[in-house]
Parts: sequence; structure tokens; C-alpha cells
Amino acid sequence: MSTPHNGAEKGQIAKTVLMPGDPLRAKFIADTFLENVEQINEVRGMLGFTGTYHGKPVTVMGSGMGMPSIGIYSYELFTEYDVENIIRIGSAGSYSEEAKVYDVVLATAAYSESSFARIQSGYDKDTTYPSAELNNALRESAKRLQIPVIEKPIHSSDVFYRRPSDEKSTYWEIIRDEHGCVAVEMESFALFHNAAVTGKKAACLLTISDSFVSPEITTAEQRQKTFTNMMKIALEAL
Repeated sequence: MSTPHNGAEKGQIAKTVLMPGDPLRAKFIADTFLENVEQINEVRGMLGFTGTYHGKPVTVMGSGMGMPSIGIYSYELFTEYDVENIIRIGSAGSYSEEAKVYDVVLATAAYSESSFARIQSGYDKDTTYPSAELNNALRESAKRLQIPVIEKPIHSSDVFYRRPSDEKSTYWEIIRDEHGCVAVEMESFALFHNAAVTGKKAACLLTISDSFVSPEITTAEQRQKTFTNMMKIALEAL
């Protein structure tokens, strides 16, 4: 049974889904790491693939950018396809010298000014949380692989291009200092909330792609093909 946004039939999607924002990153993961791969979605170009990793079934599928997009895909995966776990593997901008380009961040919470959760189900708080069980699995996976991870809260923003006023020219610094956020992205607040309201599990691994405190930046191709440490951590956690 497909949905308006997902052409997969029930049973074609594994219980655990890795969700990069970029559908081409999903294809890269499937081509590079998975065996017995079947493409299960191409609706709206949001590519999805199911295969096996060391014999374990796993689906990788793009989420698109922003909370409305991942909100749709993750909710349908949880409720229509019986997915139990979604691990977001995305890119983020660093708010701190602690998190440098290519470093991996394991989100311990997602702070946001978004109205997504309030409108979705009346949740009136500004922070959502990942599954402790999934975070533990990802933490242990990173240790086995000897890949350092930074464990901190992150900022999930609805706005990529902000036009600063005098009062908000250092807005990101206020978020960092008041809420302890080490980096910013645009999806995890909604993903964590959808997992909470459906009784499922979600987590988020991020690779730093650019920085608010450093001139370093990565290209679109690098973000698509070279953020392999977080991919390995997520896959080994299976």
C-alpha cells in the first residue's frame, strides 16, 4: 500500500531506516554499503532503497530539507510502513569551535522555535529528544569503530537564510549560549517529535559541513559522498 509521497509497498521497507536529507546521499549509501539492493521509491525524486548490511535489512531514503518534509516522510514510515527506528544522517553548521568541519555530532536533544510540534499534536515545549536506546547503540558503534563523536544538543531551525536585524545579528550565539546547541540543522525537532507521538524511536547523527565560527565549508559533492563516518556508525549500530 503506497502513499501519495511514497511508492513503496508495505513490506518493502525495513524496520530501520537511515534518512539523509539528500536523496542522492541515500543512493550513495545504497551503492557503497548495501547488498541485495532494491529501489523502493522515486516519487518526487525522493529516492529510497532497501538492502542488507552484513545480512541485516535496512532502508535508506531521503527526507528532503526542513521539518515539513521530514515530518511527512517520517510520519508515514512510522504509521503506514511499520518502521520502528529512523536514524537521521545529515549535515549541520557548527556554532562552536569544538565542532569542526567533518566532525560527527550525536544529537542529545533538538531545540527549536518551530511551531511544528504544537500544531501537530499540541506539544508546547521547545525541545524534543531522541531515543536513549538508539543513542546508546550509536555511541557503542562509534566506540567500536574508534570514530569520535560530539554529544550535544542541536538547533533545528525553520529558516536557512536569515535576514538579521540589529537585535538578532548574533541570534545563533544566543541559541548556542542559552540552549547549549553545538550546531544547527533543519529536521531533527520534527523527527524526534513524530517518533514520540507514534511510540517509535529516532536518533540523529550529523556531520559538520560548514561553520559559523570558521571559514571552512564543504561542497555539495563532498556532502553527498564523503560524510562516510556517520554512515558507518549508523550501519554498524544495526
